[in-house]
Amino acid sequence: MLPVQASDKGLYMGLVAERAAAEHGDQLIILDHDLELLPESGRQMTFAQLAEHIDDMAARLYAAGIRRSEHVAIHKSNGFDINILSCAVSRIGAVPVQLSPALDAESVVALLRRLGGPYLITDTAKWDGPFADAPLDEITSKVIIVDGSRPGTVSLADLAGAPRQEPVVAHPDLPALMTHTSGTTGLPKLVVHSARTLHGRYRPQAKLFDMIRERETVAMHVSYVHSRMPLALAVLLPRGNRMVIMNDADPQKAAELWAETRPGFIESHPNSFMEWEVLADHPLKPLANVKYFSTTFDAIHPSTMHKLLHATERSSPLFYQIYGQSETGPLVGRGFTRRTALGADGRCQGYAFPGDTKFKLVSRNGKEVTRENPGYIDVQAAGRALGYLGERERYDAQVHGGWWRGMDLGYRTEEGCLHLLDREVDSIPGIASTLEIEDTVLSRLDELTELVVVPGPDQEAVPVLCTRDDLPLDRARWDKATVEWPQLADPVQMKLSELPRTATMKVQRIELAARLRRRAAEQSA
Repeated sequence: MLPVQASDKGLYMGLVAERAAAEHGDQLIILDHDLELLPESGRQMTFAQLAEHIDDMAARLYAAGIRRSEHVAIHKSNGFDINILSCAVSRIGAVPVQLSPALDAESVVALLRRLGGPYLITDTAKWDGPFADAPLDEITSKVIIVDGSRPGTVSLADLAGAPRQEPVVAHPDLPALMTHTSGTTGLPKLVVHSARTLHGRYRPQAKLFDMIRERETVAMHVSYVHSRMPLALAVLLPRGNRMVIMNDADPQKAAELWAETRPGFIESHPNSFMEWEVLADHPLKPLANVKYFSTTFDAIHPSTMHKLLHATERSSPLFYQIYGQSETGPLVGRGFTRRTALGADGRCQGYAFPGDTKFKLVSRNGKEVTRENPGYIDVQAAGRALGYLGERERYDAQVHGGWWRGMDLGYRTEEGCLHLLDREVDSIPGIASTLEIEDTVLSRLDELTELVVVPGPDQEAVPVLCTRDDLPLDRARWDKATVEWPQLADPVQMKLSELPRTATMKVQRIELAARLRRRAAEQSA
């Protein structure tokens, strides 16, 4: 495999739309939601209008006092305007810090303190709600409100018409963006990216998209605060692909939107694709024109890929799965077809991207790494982040001789495919892979919409499950589907909405296990 080389270019978020508009100015971005930032813009805009909005907001933010290299936290209600603001911050040389709308106020306040007096861009819903009692005047330089106004804040609306500014192109190794880890193990870590590392993440994604000959309409339902979103814009805008940007994963709303826009490419989180399995038989045939499905956030269940691939009427559709981490970007990937999806090993994540990523397996006990004795997955990636803000030692502890150790466990097959079994923190004694159990049982029980195996109060393996329409679980079918895992405890049924999730819709397994322990303690009391 070619050695992994750092990118020789930088990706500058504030310039992507402007450059794309020069060639594809009339192409459309279609939204399924209104924008607080731009209430008069409606639910579609051209690439040229996007570039204009970014330039306009950059001028307003500069007028608000923001300057080069300053930290600007963005924490507002969910919407594509998060990315417009982030690009605008980048355009004037400041560092956007994208904080998930789903973060609780306590976590946001802790991260704002870590940033050391940043600017904060928020909205009235956050200001009047979660931030009502927060000491924002003590921990921020200034609060900027995107909709309306509030005493003691700066209103973006009041800065309309501010003089436009020349874009700033900073050194490619300086901080250019901060995102945060999923928060599945406590307070999220702030991950620092540079223009160079962002371009390193861009490279494998751009190469994959170059293989798609048709200029497909691309529908995206991904977290706006994840590094994936600015990279998606960097890949898609210059290629002139019409985009459908989605806030709402509700299957019926997705069906209506896709029946109208007929996307040929859909990207989302694995859990959203699970919700959309019901669309395979929808009378509107919303998936009929899809040629490509893609997920980059977590492993996806083979049964989900199988159902969706058979719902499209396009010839030879492909479901592409990419495994990556917040700190590294995409690491390995592989495609599945109608013929291969259902029989695939759900733990198979794929192969490294030559020249951009590579991986090795490191034993935890000195013995050979195998399926029965999984090892640490160490990786090298051109897109590896600079570090964690304010937590250098924590970051350095995961660097081993130039390799990054993300604490996932797996093994390599003879064909060179990376198999992911579990995160070390999620492993349960006596269980080879919780993820493997979940894959298998979900493929056997169509009535399940989610299944997560977590350690119970006594470290037993507890299956937490959700069913379609919250119908009672058929215990006879469950017992038959799980017969080879007698060590599983009795299943716990919950509503899908009750599961604690991250911004990318991953189930927060540690929090879920903690809830089970609290429930057991309350029942004992």
